[in-house]
Amino acid sequence: MKKSVYGTLQGAVTPPPSKSQAHRLLICAALGSSPCTIECASVNDDIVATMRCLNALGADISYSDGVFAVNPVKTVKGAELDCGESGSTLRFLISVAAVLGADATFTGSGKLPQRPMSQLCELLASNGIEFERHSADELPVTCRGVLQGGKFSLPGNISSQYLTGLLFALPLADVDSEIEVTGTMTSASYIAMTLEALRIAGIVIERAGNIFKIKGNQHYNMPSRVFVEGDWSSAAFWVVAGVIGKQPLTICGMNTESLQGDSYIIEHLRSMGAFINVDENKVFAMPSHLFGAELDCTDTPDLLPVLSVAAAVAQGTTTFTGVGRLRFKESDRLAAMKSVLDKFGITSYIGDDTFTVVGGAPVAGEAVDTFGDHRIAMSATILSTVSKGVTTIDGAGCVAKSYPCFFNDFALLGGIEK
Repeated sequence: MKKSVYGTLQGAVTPPPSKSQAHRLLICAALGSSPCTIECASVNDDIVATMRCLNALGADISYSDGVFAVNPVKTVKGAELDCGESGSTLRFLISVAAVLGADATFTGSGKLPQRPMSQLCELLASNGIEFERHSADELPVTCRGVLQGGKFSLPGNISSQYLTGLLFALPLADVDSEIEVTGTMTSASYIAMTLEALRIAGIVIERAGNIFKIKGNQHYNMPSRVFVEGDWSSAAFWVVAGVIGKQPLTICGMNTESLQGDSYIIEHLRSMGAFINVDENKVFAMPSHLFGAELDCTDTPDLLPVLSVAAAVAQGTTTFTGVGRLRFKESDRLAAMKSVLDKFGITSYIGDDTFTVVGGAPVAGEAVDTFGDHRIAMSATILSTVSKGVTTIDGAGCVAKSYPCFFNDFALLGGIEK
């Protein structure tokens, strides 16, 4: 799908619910002992993937009128779990399926079959799971056996999704477990979200720094009804649009005390000189004169694409650190954003764990390739609103992964599509 976009944005917008929280609450509810309903105003491809996989494991989950009705898992042996393009679904549920003894086969599409997972498989293999796969780092993969509790060690610089999957699974193991994260833990905010979801479900995990102690034989007991809050990852695009544009934007329905790491978009932008006000559940992003800065994205790597948009129009140079892992997302996001910025005439440089953007005056030129990555597509669209000319987004349909209504909201705010 191609979209040609431009225009000045103004007004108010309500982003979709948090897919990060929705994944977690759905898993906790599916592992529970009684039915649960989850209020979630809209869904996207990744959330649907988690629902589909939980149903394949034996849950009965339906979605209608903004509500999930969840009946817990009755384990099905030998199920095939199609994770679509959702890394969270795969990396969370492979440990869950293992502890349930589901003997499940995991498949995926897009870039997911090539995304790294060998370290997680090796860890599970050392604790009772046998794997069948075509190659070391590709899907499909079948896991057999029952995950045993015990001691686990994970390096902090790999995906936090590995740790989250173990935190979901190990309370169901027959014996107690301990997970030690060695080195500096990245994406710590996502682990905080996982622990909060587990707390809501009545699961007790003791944490001392980077050591997690987990009693075995616990039971998930979700409340009868829970609510998915607004998504800061999606809101970030409109916050950036407001501070780089000519008119203010109001982002509604946001929990300003959220555990979501991407809520830090406000602090990142303020460090660049942005004028942003927060009042209860609303964020007011005002047109601002931005300056280059050094931004540590170790805990907020997914913000790099849209923050690069802010850096593209800032005065001076912005350097992002802690971003090396972005090479292994839906696309190589460092290379993808460099390509996008090149098309707009903006200079950028890729380092081992850094990304540097030299601010300038963006000009729309050749068609922008999204590389099948939703965050690249949305970032390029926001950059089009402050660029000369019309920008053509090639592969715009990938926004369905996280924000299916993105272009509808873009149009409601005054964006123009051709």
